[in-house]
Amino acid sequence: MLNRIVERGSDAIVREWLNEIGNEYGRVPLIFERMAERPEILISHLLYKGAVVETSRLEPKVIELISLAVGAALKCSHCVEYHMQAAMAKGATRAEILEVILIAGLLANSAVLADAYRVVDGGSEECPSCDINGGGLKETCLR
Repeated sequence: MLNRIVERGSDAIVREWLNEIGNEYGRVPLIFERMAERPEILISHLLYKGAVVETSRLEPKVIELISLAVGAALKCSHCVEYHMQAAMAKGATRAEILEVILIAGLLANSAVLADAYRVVDGGSEECPSCDINGGGLKETCLR
């Protein structure tokens, strides 16, 4: 891939990739269009995205549903719209899309409540979510 970029040039590769994205999903996301103004930025972003997706053990439809849920939780309507179209193109049903939106809403709501309750309670020196290695809270929490 890197040899191809060097041989063809960054501008040509960016045009090619944007055409492929537009053909596959029906449109090119605005962030890709803006990144394309600095081809090296778009190329590095798409190479990273490609490496994550191509090495994933998850099915492409599941990756798009997760992306849709994250976009919903982050309140990014453009992300939701784009990843909804991409998920449907990969076989997602309306029911699956609605379900991931419900899950995203559930988790976003829980995050708001958990954060606010910690503030109201004056915070805590120990953070149970930091104990991912089972080594004890005081050994792993960075707060």
